[in-house]
Amino acid sequence: MPEILLRPVATVHNNRTKVIDDYWGGLVSEIALAPDFPDESLDGIEDFSHLEIIYHFHLAGEGRTVSIVRRPRGLPHLPQVGIFAQRNKDRPNHLGLTTVCLLRRAGRSLFVEGLDAVDGTPVLDIKPVMAEYQPKAPIRQPAWSHEILKDYWKAGT
Repeated sequence: MPEILLRPVATVHNNRTKVIDDYWGGLVSEIALAPDFPDESLDGIEDFSHLEIIYHFHLAGEGRTVSIVRRPRGLPHLPQVGIFAQRNKDRPNHLGLTTVCLLRRAGRSLFVEGLDAVDGTPVLDIKPVMAEYQPKAPIRQPAWSHEILKDYWKAGT
């Protein structure tokens, strides 16, 4: 397959500097547009309540071997599952995807809540959430996923 080169469209700014698994709740992040994109590229975005942010886990250890099958969070009582059955940062392309609440736009910056990315994270794309693209059927997931995410969106300490 050909190599795919991506350039960041924006950068995340917030007060979260350590990569830890939980306590992302209440964190407000600024997504600052990259200098080579015009202000107008954000025009109309404030009409949406939510955005999908695609970003690069830039601190996840490039070049490190990614376990294709592992126990989520390394917890021995959880089942071994494939990398594509979990949302761990240590993945083949180190890509993250999160749906965030758009609080406001201020010029070249978007202020959002619900982004689980640390300060300095490169943003690869910003997409508005549209109801027509959301699941039509109820979401199904295994019990272990609820267990590991019980503190994920709790307020940080």
